Amino acid sequence: MIVRTWHGCVPRRHEAGFAEHLEQTGVQHSRSIAGNLGAFVRQEEQGEWTHFFLATYWVDLEAVKAFAGDNYHIAVTYPDDEQFELLSDPYVFQHEVSEIAPL
Repeated sequence: MIVRTWHGCVPRRHEAGFAEHLEQTGVQHSRSIAGNLGAFVRQEEQGEWTHFFLATYWVDLEAVKAFAGDNYHIAVTYPDDEQFELLSDPYVFQHEVSEIAPL
């Protein structure tokens, strides 16, 4: 199984709005793809920023590609991300794992 991890952060004033946006975009989008085994979000506050960590679990690399495309190492972004002043890591990481664990 593969876990795909992403990180981004927004100014704290956008925390609640971005949390809802992430649920409606990245989380629901990934869960709608065949081969997805789950998606978990963790939030951490640091100064004036809220960091979001998203871990999605997949049966195999083909399922990851069905979600992210052939350039699966590049973060998937959504049209309304900018309204939250999102700073997104441009790259994501895929790791083979043996179990699903929330962040």
